[in-house]
Amino acid sequence: MNSPRIFLSIAHMGGHEQQFIQQAFDTNWVVPLGPNVDAFENDLETFLGNDVHVAALTAGTAALHLGLILLGVEAGDEVLCQSFTFSASANPIRYQGATPVFIGSEPDTWNMSPDYLEEAIRDRIKKGKKPKAIIPVYLYGMPAKMDEILSIANRYEIPVLEDAAEALGSIYKGSPCGTLGELAALSFNGNKIITTSGGGALVAKDKEYIRKARFLATQARDAAPHYQHSQIGYNYRMSNIVAGIGRGQMEVLSQRIEQRRENNQYYRKHLSAIEGITFQTEPSKDFFSNYWLTSIVIDPEKTG
Repeated sequence: MNSPRIFLSIAHMGGHEQQFIQQAFDTNWVVPLGPNVDAFENDLETFLGNDVHVAALTAGTAALHLGLILLGVEAGDEVLCQSFTFSASANPIRYQGATPVFIGSEPDTWNMSPDYLEEAIRDRIKKGKKPKAIIPVYLYGMPAKMDEILSIANRYEIPVLEDAAEALGSIYKGSPCGTLGELAALSFNGNKIITTSGGGALVAKDKEYIRKARFLATQARDAAPHYQHSQIGYNYRMSNIVAGIGRGQMEVLSQRIEQRRENNQYYRKHLSAIEGITFQTEPSKDFFSNYWLTSIVIDPEKTG
């Protein structure tokens, strides 16, 4: 017997994506960069607030990679990375020839444990390897305990690069996830809360970071009358076509967040009474999750 397949997190169009895409075709802006890219970046900056600046890129992984470059991570360095995450959180560390040092999670948010983080920093410093960056992840949209993490990071003067790929619309103590660290990465992959089919963004409060990111993301071409490249660059800039999808998606982002949170309440209503099932849950009113995915833990000894 074949059961119908239930997709985990499919994309939903808002209605105006085709309009923005058509504008790109009508004006022949079918290349990287263009009016849709500029407008999409502006929409993200407005939504996030906190005076941030945004560079739209080809993927959240690209954003993490450029973030590490901007923070000076090089071959032989170490970067502290959450262990409970998708591989894309750690892969860019290896792109740079650096080594990920994985930090375990705490049970309240399922994200990076501040206690384990400080223990790891002390251990690495004691062994002569002070980490170059910290990458906390907002797993399934749940904010991490960022006050504690940032306090530790500041104490040891280690910059924080937020992996906010799953957390667009999530909030910690009144500040949107993606605006708390020195840099942050967003993802617009096909399964995220909004999508550009594939894409991501780098977020920073320091405009100079974004200027450098855009330079590196467009093959690091120097300002010269010919093709001149004095450093390694990357083909990481978002195209004007997919940015049009993003513009349409931004119009319904608040609705998408509301829908995901309603889904979460639906699952709680129908599953909470089953012994042995517990949900990933906002620990307090300081945490607001977009509940990109509703996640549960099953105790097989109790569920039978």
